[in-house]
Amino acid sequence: MRKKVTKAIFPVAGLGTRFLPATKSIPKEILTLVDRPLIQYAIDEAREAGITEFIFVTSRGKSALEDYFDHNPQLEQELRKKGKEDLLSTLKTTNMDSGAIAYIRQHKPMGLGHAVWCARRLIANEPFAVILPDDVISGDTPCLKQMVDAYAETGGNMVAAMEVPREKTSSYGVLDIAEENGPLVSVKGMVEKPKAEDSPSNLAVIGRYILTPNVLRNLNKQKSGSGGEIQLTDAISVEAQAGQNVYGYRFNGQRFDCGSKVGFLQATVAFALERDDLRDDLAAYLSEVSGYDKAAQ
Repeated sequence: MRKKVTKAIFPVAGLGTRFLPATKSIPKEILTLVDRPLIQYAIDEAREAGITEFIFVTSRGKSALEDYFDHNPQLEQELRKKGKEDLLSTLKTTNMDSGAIAYIRQHKPMGLGHAVWCARRLIANEPFAVILPDDVISGDTPCLKQMVDAYAETGGNMVAAMEVPREKTSSYGVLDIAEENGPLVSVKGMVEKPKAEDSPSNLAVIGRYILTPNVLRNLNKQKSGSGGEIQLTDAISVEAQAGQNVYGYRFNGQRFDCGSKVGFLQATVAFALERDDLRDDLAAYLSEVSGYDKAAQ
């Protein structure tokens, strides 16, 4: 019987330099979309996919990220005393049970593959998920849940995938496609950040993965790839080239690149417009701003 995916790795060791000076003292993953930090969106998605063990690969200066998931009895008591049950209920979704989260340090920024490799002892011999909090995906069914359901049928390794303009493939890991079957594509290789003219397709890897322990064994070799870093795509590509069932999954949903300022702003607006308490006022403001832009033209 195929093992369920119950563990997820969250690589959160990056410095977040594109968001300086805010990230001088605040981990990027704590920056908020409306009123929830990026990491909360990732945790909620993982929970809905059946994840019960959460592994954070962190670095120096991430203590605020660790504190975020602690219980705050004083705050809870104050909310309870004031009868603010809605806020209390919201706060409880941020709490994690003792032992549910493990923290591993990545001491040197050696790439995504290295970050995942740092968690190898906590994975042991089980399939596992990897979630990149920078990639926020909005959909009726959470992206990782879609993938877990597909994985139950296919096994092997699976990466979230979406089509991008060919001129932008140099910013992504890109799939070399063997066969297409609806939302699933069978993969014979993966290339990290290829030039547009060398790209095997325009189907890019997005920050959700379901992987086998073999990928960790490939990462043991510590081979440097694109940019001199240890690339996760290279370790997955070894499996694809060996015929070990690697799939791309075209997910249903809208992806926001919250590692960029523009993507972060787009996500903030999109999520705010989905809120009943914010939609009307924000839509009116956006319409007003749009009117000013047209008048200026």
